[in-house]
Amino acid sequence: MSDQTKAKPNGIQGGIGASIAVAVVFLIGWEWGPGFFNIPPYIIPPASSVYFEFFHAIEKENLFFHTGITLLETIAGFIIGSLMGMIIGYILGISPKAEFVFSPYILALQIAPKVAFAPLFVVWFGFTVYPKILVAVLIVFFPIMVNVLGAIRTVDPDMVNLARTFNATRWQIFKMIEFRDAMPPLFSGLRIGATLAIIGVAVGEMVGGSEGLGAVLIFGGGSGNTALTFVAIIMLTVVGILAYVAVVLVEKRVLHYLPRSEFNSI
Repeated sequence: MSDQTKAKPNGIQGGIGASIAVAVVFLIGWEWGPGFFNIPPYIIPPASSVYFEFFHAIEKENLFFHTGITLLETIAGFIIGSLMGMIIGYILGISPKAEFVFSPYILALQIAPKVAFAPLFVVWFGFTVYPKILVAVLIVFFPIMVNVLGAIRTVDPDMVNLARTFNATRWQIFKMIEFRDAMPPLFSGLRIGATLAIIGVAVGEMVGGSEGLGAVLIFGGGSGNTALTFVAIIMLTVVGILAYVAVVLVEKRVLHYLPRSEFNSI
């Protein structure tokens, strides 16, 4: 076994150990830091209070039910936004004229603050799941669309022309050349979209809704229960991490033909 092969597991173990050490130091600081600096519990509750509030929220606030609602809304918004980004990004990529016509409007939609759309969606669709999903769709759409558009624009034209000389159809060119070249940038966009989808859903739940972690967050803040607010934030983070990890696992499965060095650890 080479020295490099031996060093790799040691490096991974060292990284895991350092990460755990950082987490322990953070929890220690969170538990005793507020008391040391005389910070009231209603401003920053100690970690133990958040821990006990977590179990209280499971029993009294249906925490897992609200987490499930947020998770399903996140998945729906992520899938719809991703599909829209892929389709529109591909259309704009193969048609410079279409990009010239529609890009200003897509850019204007992206620049407009997404939080401003949430109350409007509530007016249109009421206190249902649709406003939350739509806000997530708006946030997820743009990074994926841009990545797919850029990938299609950078496809080697010589490869396309070569395929055409062999009488390849438009579908064959897409399947054998464009689709394959677009995969790495697409998954980069999906990684970003996975982390943004939970933000869109949380904003929608906070603006209008009685279910989901965003609603729990608002309830905790409004009732002065800062520990419950922290619990909601932690659960939102967990949902976002699960979405991100799912994308990474699918990416490694689909892009198995790429060198491992091209995969990021995060």
